[in-house]
Amino acid sequence: MGFFSGRVSFIRFKVNGPRPGHFDEDHLDRLSSRAAGRSRLAAADGIEVGWTAGDHVLDTEFDLAKNIVNDTLTFDLRIDTDKLPNDLLKAYTAVELKALAANNPSGFASARQKREAKEAARDRLEAEAKDGRFRKRKCVPALWDARTNEVFFGATALTNVERFAALFQQSFGHDLEALTAGGRAHFLAELHGRTRNVEDASPSAFIPDLSTPDVAWIADEASRDFLGNEFLLWLWWHTEMVSDTLTLADKSEAAVMIARSLTLECPRGATGSGTIAHEGPTRLPEAKRAVQAGKLPRKAGLTVVRHDEQYEFALHAETLAVGSAKLPAVPEDITEARAKLETRADQVRSLTETVDLLYDAFGSVRHSNEWSKTLPLMQKWLAREERRPG
Repeated sequence: MGFFSGRVSFIRFKVNGPRPGHFDEDHLDRLSSRAAGRSRLAAADGIEVGWTAGDHVLDTEFDLAKNIVNDTLTFDLRIDTDKLPNDLLKAYTAVELKALAANNPSGFASARQKREAKEAARDRLEAEAKDGRFRKRKCVPALWDARTNEVFFGATALTNVERFAALFQQSFGHDLEALTAGGRAHFLAELHGRTRNVEDASPSAFIPDLSTPDVAWIADEASRDFLGNEFLLWLWWHTEMVSDTLTLADKSEAAVMIARSLTLECPRGATGSGTIAHEGPTRLPEAKRAVQAGKLPRKAGLTVVRHDEQYEFALHAETLAVGSAKLPAVPEDITEARAKLETRADQVRSLTETVDLLYDAFGSVRHSNEWSKTLPLMQKWLAREERRPG
């Protein structure tokens, strides 16, 4: 069920409102009042959304035991889309056209008849669609953590975020703010008194002759989301040239390895993007050469060990979204079903805490005088020629 089984993916949001304290029947009633199939939010494009309780796409039975676990509220966003089958539309058009052109002396349909046939075919399909026969239903899990007042939306793409945020606001009266790389940097800067440094930050010149002050995939220059790209590059440099173990702000240690995949893209939008799939992608010469050509990391597979627990996941640079995270196995001595669910909730918290601490370790360097020493070291590292195998 959502975040409580299998691999997990999510984008994080801060709830702009007071912490819920604890979840209760009122929260379940609010979900139920906007359940899928009852009171849905319909967009202009005909897509409808509503909440489900998590067991399956038709489950709207919200329950304290099922939907409230270890200070979290779990539920799903169901997205209903009516998609008319193109092959059937063509078939109906052909049938209508044949009937309209049957008595034409030329044997061919006129332009007007072709338009009429298409309109009649679409009207027929739309009438049939009213009973839901062409409706596609998709559920995306969500988790609201009362301890941090954050919401985890079970996707890494921003496709359905606006629909989710709008329905959440209508249901609970609170807006959601995405915790992207820039937003997270601002939040951490406030904790450590380095807000001005974040506000003044601009893209670093890792390759002086090729670096650009503009990043093609950052639509809002004020967002500072480019810091996520720099974070992944810094993590690559640190694990290769300094140590693969980082001491974090809470005095714990995290062993980090970039593994499985690495996606790089040209920030100028000139040379495109590419993904390297390998057990250790940063060890391949082509990975370093891509950065030397001016590309930056946009997503990286990470293996992180902290507190003797191993997490494997993909981290998206600008959004800090976590993709396909493999959480540690629940300890064998935890056998009761409820206890397993509660342990799983704590593991999700531990994963996000670890990501935050790693990002904070980067921020403590990036937004301080240390960056004036670190950046030249990274430039020197990137300027080295990689030996080709063989």
